[in-house]
Amino acid sequence: MSNLLTDHPIALNALMNETLFSTDFVVEAQSSTGFQQAEAQVFITPPQNEVVSASIPEEFIYQGSIEKRILFILRYPDFDYFSPGALDAFEKILAAVGLRIEDVAVVNLANSHNPNDFKRIMQFFQPTRITLLGVEPASLVLPNIPHNAYMKGKVATVFNTFSFEEMFANVEKKKAFWGEFKNFMTND
Repeated sequence: MSNLLTDHPIALNALMNETLFSTDFVVEAQSSTGFQQAEAQVFITPPQNEVVSASIPEEFIYQGSIEKRILFILRYPDFDYFSPGALDAFEKILAAVGLRIEDVAVVNLANSHNPNDFKRIMQFFQPTRITLLGVEPASLVLPNIPHNAYMKGKVATVFNTFSFEEMFANVEKKKAFWGEFKNFMTND
């Protein structure tokens, strides 16, 4: 892209799709007697029918909603979120506790865009319930939480469990998960 070589408000308005604000901006205004210098505060806005949206990227790439403040954190390098079998199991366990996948937020820390920083996770999602699916608490600089156990913090309760693949491979892990997960989701 070449350098912009104009400061004419009408030309800028045609070229830009965002609202610009400037103070003490000097503009050359053309009058019938020629050019004159005028100091003005210039506001250049897009045409009335154009919708302007900020292109600020989200700090996290995630699935679902943060509205209910329920967060699932996983680390699946081979999938965006879940393997097909894990997605099916995830939807079933959510349905069993009265939730849908759209009601909760799911963040995959294997996505290089997502910071592996618990403080930033808390600031962005503001969860009250967090489930670590196969993510070791130490990797988020959290205290040791045994598998299928939860720990109450000041703002959120963190439940640590196995990944779905680990539970698929071991029925005992799946049974232990389900018993504690129901308690975790229904108790305040």
